[in-house]
Amino acid sequence: MTPSAVESPAGLIITGCTVLTHDDQEGIGFAQDAAIVVRDGVVAEVTGAEAVAGRAADEWIDARGQVALPGLINCHTHAPMVALRGLAEDLPTDEWFNDVVWPVESNLTERDVELGARLACAEMIRGGVTCFADHYFAMDTVAAVVAECGMRALLGEAYFSSQGPRGRERSLEFALRHRGSADGRVTTALAPHAPYTVDDADLAATAELARAHGLPVHLHAAENRDQTETSLARHGVTPIEVLHRTGVLDTDVLIAHGTGIVESDLPLLERADGRTAVATAPRGYLKFAWPTTTPVRALRGIGVPVGLATDGAASNNSLDVWEAMALTSLIQKSTEDDPRWLTCRQALHHATLQSARAVGLGESVGSVAPGRRADIVLVDLTGPHTQPVHDLAATLVHSARSADVRTTVVDGRILMRDRELLTIDVPAVVRELGERLPALVDRSHGRRIQQYDT
Repeated sequence: MTPSAVESPAGLIITGCTVLTHDDQEGIGFAQDAAIVVRDGVVAEVTGAEAVAGRAADEWIDARGQVALPGLINCHTHAPMVALRGLAEDLPTDEWFNDVVWPVESNLTERDVELGARLACAEMIRGGVTCFADHYFAMDTVAAVVAECGMRALLGEAYFSSQGPRGRERSLEFALRHRGSADGRVTTALAPHAPYTVDDADLAATAELARAHGLPVHLHAAENRDQTETSLARHGVTPIEVLHRTGVLDTDVLIAHGTGIVESDLPLLERADGRTAVATAPRGYLKFAWPTTTPVRALRGIGVPVGLATDGAASNNSLDVWEAMALTSLIQKSTEDDPRWLTCRQALHHATLQSARAVGLGESVGSVAPGRRADIVLVDLTGPHTQPVHDLAATLVHSARSADVRTTVVDGRILMRDRELLTIDVPAVVRELGERLPALVDRSHGRRIQQYDT
């Protein structure tokens, strides 16, 4: 586009940066000394820095020495669980759930959820995460936080069959009430917890509702190999086969974890009528000492996108997608006994376009290109731990850290500039959350919201 003398000012121009690009073959590249022009929340141009000299813009960022990436996406988390960070450490999965997390979650109030969501969003914005897929309770409050702080999110109200039909109904009501809210930055999903806490009848009903209302489904399934073996012993089918026979795989479904996916599951995932994706959160698998990880190579081979995730901070301790990217690459190399897999460029592809596809936003975010929403992060690579740069992709995956993110932009709006958060008052959140913690973590009542038995 050639600017004219009467052209209105751009909303935002970022200049002098190196831009991560995607080609038609889904390869990763880098455009040097580039500029990004944003209008009405959308990338209008990616051009050379010299081409924007003299242009007018409402806001201008000189990004020399920085790399512009699509905003990172946390494809599966429980954002308010940052309030439980470090509370349940060095425990096996069943004790983690039954003895600590599910008793504490029986104390949750909407205010606890709101404060946890604010703290989580602040952490993610500072780490260059512009969008997250959240699966939790009291999600009206999370939707309000997302609208206020400026992030993008796929939100689902979690439910168990132990709640009766009302749990499923609330999940649907939430999804319909908030779909397209926050100026379109909020999308929604139905959110049954997992096949081991939601029975087949509820899963089948959820699948029918998803098809009827055009909603995706976000749930945990085949989280670990124990769940798969227990399902086979008790029911004669794997958790993925449960999703198949209940019709969930005929919807657009985002499966969290999938480290228990076995070879016999792959044809079902490949032939699924809906858009199936898997979110991998490797740090938690290491902490729980699970023997397997998400079979990224096998899933990629059948065309199932695998997005990067952190899970909740109660199990992962952070919402750092940079760490998830590096760990995914390293663990895949070890698991596959192949140092050529997963390459740095493949890891960046999972962190960008594949993660966008996983949360159903593959046509609108995930790359910095004309027509895409302007979800952009600027990463400063001038620190000693990122120098010298021999291979920019390797530097981003294995040397850069979340703290190297200088600026975070969503829909063309700057949420953090030069490490200063502009939409969340973190000290106020931390202060009030600290006052509420004694009541939140009390377990003397003996209640729990659910029983983990797999």
